[in-house]
Amino acid sequence: MPGARPSPVERLRRICLALPETSEKVSHGEPTWWVGRKMFATLDDHHHGAAHLAVWLAAPLLTQELLVQQDSKRFFVPPYVGPRGWVGVRIDGRPRWRQVETLVRDAWAHVAPPKIYQAYAAALALRELPVRPMQLRR
Repeated sequence: MPGARPSPVERLRRICLALPETSEKVSHGEPTWWVGRKMFATLDDHHHGAAHLAVWLAAPLLTQELLVQQDSKRFFVPPYVGPRGWVGVRIDGRPRWRQVETLVRDAWAHVAPPKIYQAYAAALALRELPVRPMQLRR
């Protein structure tokens, strides 16, 4: 339907697949996103009867702790991967999509192989230069 908003799952999918070298596979019955051979995000669609739709994201332990302390209604420690620092982010209700996008990018960067990450970081740095492409030619 024209003008219809994408579902939270479709919006999450677009965010994940916009990152370099990302693929989507079904793992444990849920869409899961990978960079190289490393998983960085997985959907939690009411996993084991949970009352939420969420995404689990790779993150350092400190990030997980800070987010859960900051807003335990929006963030949680997911089962299985939580002890390794992953953080659950609810995407039902009214998620803060800019924040979700940032956390997805951070999760990708946390697990991306160095070669892929360095190429992405270099491309971002070039985009941030206050120089138009024509000025780079000699």
